[in-house]
Amino acid sequence: VQLQASGGGLVQAGGSLRLSCAASGRTFSGYFMGWFRQAPGKEREFVATIRWSGGPAYYADSVKGRFTISRDNARNTVYLQMNSLKPEDTAVYYCAAGRAIVSSSTTPQAYGHWGQGTQVTVSS
Repeated sequence: VQLQASGGGLVQAGGSLRLSCAASGRTFSGYFMGWFRQAPGKEREFVATIRWSGGPAYYADSVKGRFTISRDNARNTVYLQMNSLKPEDTAVYYCAAGRAIVSSSTTPQAYGHWGQGTQVTVSS
């Protein structure tokens, strides 16, 4: 399984970025596809998740209304559209795939496959 995250960069506060996560190596039917982030000195935290097969998306309160997670099954890609970015959104963003059988889909423990991370820096 490979998850390739891309799309990070430097943006001013109030700006937008779209992250992409290209997935390969297996079928992901039944999987949750999630985005997490980790800022320096902090633990990895949940951002958003969505089932590969469809259904509602879930968001952290800190990004609700600003970020949108979506998937393109034909391209095997998951996106994270980030609008109205704030300096506190600065972090390395990771995409992940997991079945969330034992752990909640909002926790890192639910995901067994991780991408390499992409840096997002929001300047004030």
